[in-house]
Amino acid sequence: MGKPWETADCGAISSYLPYYTVAQAAILWCGVPVDQMDDELARARPLSESSEWGKHVLQHPYIPCFEKRCRALQHAIDNDQLQVGRDGGAEGFSKDLGHVAYSRRTLSRETLKKWIAKEFPSDKPAFLFDELERSTHHAINADTFRALQADRDMLKARLDKSVEVFREQKEQLNVVTGERDSLRAMVDKLSVARKADAIPGDRAETTYQHIIGALLCVIAGEMPKVKPHPSFDSDAKLIDAIDEHFRGFGGLSKSNLSRKFPEAKRSLRGE
Repeated sequence: MGKPWETADCGAISSYLPYYTVAQAAILWCGVPVDQMDDELARARPLSESSEWGKHVLQHPYIPCFEKRCRALQHAIDNDQLQVGRDGGAEGFSKDLGHVAYSRRTLSRETLKKWIAKEFPSDKPAFLFDELERSTHHAINADTFRALQADRDMLKARLDKSVEVFREQKEQLNVVTGERDSLRAMVDKLSVARKADAIPGDRAETTYQHIIGALLCVIAGEMPKVKPHPSFDSDAKLIDAIDEHFRGFGGLSKSNLSRKFPEAKRSLRGE
């Protein structure tokens, strides 16, 4: 079994070179892996043999963007938009260094990276930019990122606080809901009890009628050895007296008594 350091692919550093020729930069910019760079460059041919520029703007039979990127790099160097070095040496603009032969032009990683980021901000080749840099929008710099991160942290803190408040309010609501349900159950129970008290059963109704009938018999003197009540020689006078004295009490109105008294007497007689 091989040792880890014998099989490691070296990750991002595998594409690291201290400087690149224009052709190397263009082919890697097209996405060709560094370990296949030389093979693909060997398939490239000059655009023209009639000038030094044409000899060093290369074409590839299967990679159409290769020629376009060679053109862009050479044009930027010739127009002092991209600093260039001579055989990996110190870099500068052509106006300061003087003309650098096409075959000897080299570009450092940092110089190439800055130029691509400026001129082609949405195109970040993997041999120069790491995964985080490729996934970050070009308009977001470090200061902007930190500001966004601070805003995010502030919003997260507010969200956490809102969640906490919501949890507390939900707990309070649960308590209030429980109390409400308990009170509702008590009210329902009392209502059932009151209805039960307000509406007597058949047996209780019969008992009340017997009592009323018996009292009427006593008042009328219809029992042995009992004299009639001197103030009420008829049920009508008794009803008038009760209606006048107990006016406002439920069930003691003249009309109700006029109906209930005869019912009580019939019940007592078993009718």
